[in-house]
Amino acid sequence: MKTLQIDLVSDIACPWCAIGFARLQQALQSLPDLKVTLHWRAFELNPDPNLIPEPILPALSKKYGQSEEAMRQSQNNLMAIADGLGLNFQKMQQRYTSNTFDAHRLMYWAAQFHRQNELALALFTAYFGEAENMAAHQVLQHCAEQAGLDAEAAAALLASTQYAAEVTAELQQARQNGINSVPAFIVNQRYLISGAQESAVLAQALQQIAAEQA
Repeated sequence: MKTLQIDLVSDIACPWCAIGFARLQQALQSLPDLKVTLHWRAFELNPDPNLIPEPILPALSKKYGQSEEAMRQSQNNLMAIADGLGLNFQKMQQRYTSNTFDAHRLMYWAAQFHRQNELALALFTAYFGEAENMAAHQVLQHCAEQAGLDAEAAAALLASTQYAAEVTAELQQARQNGINSVPAFIVNQRYLISGAQESAVLAQALQQIAAEQA
């Protein structure tokens, strides 16, 4: 069995990252002879620690220079894609912009328990499915508990500055690697697959990389 390491550079506030992960899971289901070790790496769409949350539609309208109606249609399209992948995006248009640095600290911590995938899905559901404030420690603690992690340990972590340096280093590494949009799949620290590619495209790329590594 061939083994690949994938570093998934992503942000909890990025809907395409949730879609990209779901498509990766689909791709891997079609490659039973391929074993993948997946690590989530930090990226921030809203890096301002003093970010004042804004309703998402006007915020996106301002960011991309398009009308709120255009942004609403774009979000509707994402909701349809997510629904087809079994993701809960029901309240993605009611959400607010959010700083996700503490969520990344929690994700870094979850790696030692091999619960990053579960935590990521809980965080995506909280943000896109329930329009929760992803900077709120109570929300993050609840997501940790849903992912099978110790709630009290998660609360203690969030109340500290633990893993802040490690997350900052990951953010800097992404910039040094020229990554300015997510998701980005770095395979075996050598190959870069950018964007939430269709599952068939991902499967083909991973198959090709595995063959080259062999």
